[in-house]
Amino acid sequence: MARTRKTAPAPTATATAVHIRALLPSLQPSMRQVGEKVLADATATATLTVTELALASGVSETTVVRFCKAIGFPGYPQLRLALAAEAGRAEGADRNGRELDTDIERGDDLARVVEKIAFADARAVEETGAQLDIVALERVVEALVRAERVDLYGVGASAFVALDFQQKLHRIGRVAFAWPDTHVALTSAALLRPGDVAIGISHTGTTTDTIDAVTEARAHGATTVALTNFPRSPIARAAEHVLTTAARETTFRSGATASRLAQLTVVDCLFVGVAQRTYDRTLAALDATRAAVGSRHTSSPRRSPR
Repeated sequence: MARTRKTAPAPTATATAVHIRALLPSLQPSMRQVGEKVLADATATATLTVTELALASGVSETTVVRFCKAIGFPGYPQLRLALAAEAGRAEGADRNGRELDTDIERGDDLARVVEKIAFADARAVEETGAQLDIVALERVVEALVRAERVDLYGVGASAFVALDFQQKLHRIGRVAFAWPDTHVALTSAALLRPGDVAIGISHTGTTTDTIDAVTEARAHGATTVALTNFPRSPIARAAEHVLTTAARETTFRSGATASRLAQLTVVDCLFVGVAQRTYDRTLAALDATRAAVGSRHTSSPRRSPR
């Protein structure tokens, strides 16, 4: 089966910064310096010549050009155009046009903390949707529809996302299992067959437990999918299909909140895609499961006597 998007093409203008941030860990140190400079102020970078950006980054002009090609642009002029098109939507600007640094500072009051978390989480969902590879998503949905069995691997915060997806798929009559235990995940993966689907969920893409389970599943012919924030991470290389999120973790939220919401956004897209393609079966399953738990809900609350 063809591998899906191992090195992404140049992104649309609105996704340029997201694209660069996702590829940053995979770049050589000198090119990473250029990327960090661009991300520090994308709007200002759009006004710089290649010589000025090289000087500001402390690298050579050749390195700037190599950086552009590494992230999918033919050269620096094309990157400048993309950044200029994005200038009207400055990185981190909230609805009132103010700059909002989403990292939590020692002196922030609780109202400010709530504001920053709400903004960062909403931005993670929005940017994930904007950069999601629809072709890859379609292929994964089709594989899930055909699959007799789905294995879901994730540890830590990603395990909760796997469990959420399992519950959603079971609710509409699909056979799915989430395995947060490494040994159980590996033994389950060893029993998969061609036509089954295995999805590994890892924000960083470097969690060895999840990578090993995906690798084992692929060795036995299963269709493998990586859900990660970094498209050139080890788990992305281990899987056939790659679906990416666009979350930025900060001081107190590393690998736990914005990334989880971004992952759940992709999971919801997959779930609805499967449900839509099995419309009648899905509605029947939802009706049956709703009826099964109907008696477990209390009646409407009564008014307290006066």
